[in-house]
Amino acid sequence: MAAVLTPPAPSTAAGPRAVSRPPWGGWRSRWPLLPLVATVLLPALPHGASGGGGPADVASGVAVLVCVGRLLYLRRRPLSATAALVLGLPVVGFALATVTAADPAAALPGLVRYLQVFVLVPIAVCLLLRDAHGFRIVAGSLVVLAVVQGVTGVHQYVTGTGASYMGEDIRAVGTFGPSDIMGMATVVAYGLLAAAACALRTPRNAPAWLRPCAAVLAVALIVPLTLSFSRGVWIATAAAVLVVLALTGRRQALTSLAVLGAAGVVVVGGFGIGSEMIADRAASVTRVTSTPDRSVSDRYAMWSAAGAMWRERPAAGVGLKGFPAHRDGHASIGLSSGSDTAGAGQEFRRQALLSPHNMYLLVLSEQGLIGLTALLGSWAAILAGAVRRLCVARSRGHVAVDCGLAAVALMTWQSVNFLYADIGGPTTVLSGVVLGLAAWWALSGPDRVSAV
Repeated sequence: MAAVLTPPAPSTAAGPRAVSRPPWGGWRSRWPLLPLVATVLLPALPHGASGGGGPADVASGVAVLVCVGRLLYLRRRPLSATAALVLGLPVVGFALATVTAADPAAALPGLVRYLQVFVLVPIAVCLLLRDAHGFRIVAGSLVVLAVVQGVTGVHQYVTGTGASYMGEDIRAVGTFGPSDIMGMATVVAYGLLAAAACALRTPRNAPAWLRPCAAVLAVALIVPLTLSFSRGVWIATAAAVLVVLALTGRRQALTSLAVLGAAGVVVVGGFGIGSEMIADRAASVTRVTSTPDRSVSDRYAMWSAAGAMWRERPAAGVGLKGFPAHRDGHASIGLSSGSDTAGAGQEFRRQALLSPHNMYLLVLSEQGLIGLTALLGSWAAILAGAVRRLCVARSRGHVAVDCGLAAVALMTWQSVNFLYADIGGPTTVLSGVVLGLAAWWALSGPDRVSAV
């Protein structure tokens, strides 16, 4: 493993690897990253439909095509055997759930979507990233997207032009609107974690301003994240931050926790930004049996329905895209017909509840134990590999520790957030980008990871 993580010694031999590339330049040789950058940034564009087919999905398709074209032109082996197994394992569950569905034709769009997000986009990210600098470019794009959406969200809260929440149009949703209520919170969390990783372990050859700028951005993004009122995103972000801090060392972890605590006191206590609403929102998670709000009771009712579907067909599930069709036959009478959305430029509308808002239960109900085991096995291998490589990188003073911290943080966040959310909306494709970044760190070869 030492050979994997030790930075290569400078070489004077002739050939492409002897050419020294400027670490913070060389865009001419990095044009294949442009589709990935576009995939990250384009979800910020207002998109009418809540499903797929948006500009970011088109960009991800271009990234996959660029990846295929480069493989055919350069005639390189696409992936190592281990990477191919880990990233390709979920295909087993996807294919089986499609074939065994009551209506395979209706399940086919679900198969395409799952392959895009959990297989093709992660593979494209792994293959298009040449080195750690490429990783930083894509991670930096996540920060840019988070800043744009965060500023928009704070403006919505201050001016009362956000989504409706407790009778007031104050919920920060960015450009995603009330129909995709977790979109802004998701991208802000991604950017916060990427900025925090850079602040904790700034690259050695980075400009002097990068570390303080990254630290300020990470703290500042706490504000729009808080104003999103998205409980699941709060929990996932806190878990990811704690994991990353635990992996950076005790002294730095304590210092960072003190800074974050002070920032929280200033934002919520000092400025009084939604303190009463935030406290009530956080407390509502535990009010399940006493006086739960409608969103909590509906969520638990849908979780129960997903479990009932799985018990009916435990091996292969009810088929991809099968949850909406089977929901009413398995849900309790207390489940409402939909959730109310309004504000942020949108009239009042009733949005149907078509998923359990838990990715693991969605996979279990639609793909059964086979699909869930395949998907969880792939994600667990990526997360375990990313943590293991990060620990070794820290112990050996590796130059790309910032990439490892970002990969572990993003993968941890995605794993925890899927307890309270599932795929859907224009930010869905970003889940594939995040999985690809984590997989690149966990599974790429030594020459690609060790390069600055």
